[in-house]
Amino acid sequence: MTNAQGEAPRAAGLTPRDVVRAALEVLDERGINAVSTRAVADRLGVRMNTVLWHTKTKARLLDLMADAIIGEVPLDGIEGDWRDQARELMRRLRQAILSHRDGALVVSGTFPAEPHTLGFADRLLSFLLNGSTDTRKAAWTAWSLFYFALGLAQEEQSTPQFLYDQLTPRVSADIYPTLSRVLDEFTAPDFDDRFEHGVLTMLSALDS
Repeated sequence: MTNAQGEAPRAAGLTPRDVVRAALEVLDERGINAVSTRAVADRLGVRMNTVLWHTKTKARLLDLMADAIIGEVPLDGIEGDWRDQARELMRRLRQAILSHRDGALVVSGTFPAEPHTLGFADRLLSFLLNGSTDTRKAAWTAWSLFYFALGLAQEEQSTPQFLYDQLTPRVSADIYPTLSRVLDEFTAPDFDDRFEHGVLTMLSALDS
């Protein structure tokens, strides 16, 4: 790397936070497939080398974006017993994910060892360990809650009607009698109610 190349990013006056913010703007406007170091550089009006100086790779950029999304989850001001606190924190996580186009796809498959992500995990576990002294059960419940929130958000951010439209003509009562019986509920896009049901179900595991 030449001296000019090394000094260019510094001369631009950008910070990693600026780069991540621009990447999230690209995400919200055009979706995850449009997020690239080139698109972020164009957004900032700088060269790709400047973006790469801060992020190194696209995978690292996505990690930072995921951490930034989780960083939008307020960790304070949560009242009630441990169960109420865990539910509220998970609601806030879901809201943060859904506030960004393809937010679930960005966060899914990543768990960056970054301050916001680690802080969220620490806060959630502090609530769960007030409900159970079994550290393994609390840790596994935290993962289950996180996976569930991501999976449901990803479904919600895709085409909710798609599942019903695809299954209805294929689910014959003669061949799939049980699935046919519950098809309306099985494909219902009642994401708020499904979220609350799933979180409560998983939290109940700490009582057993």
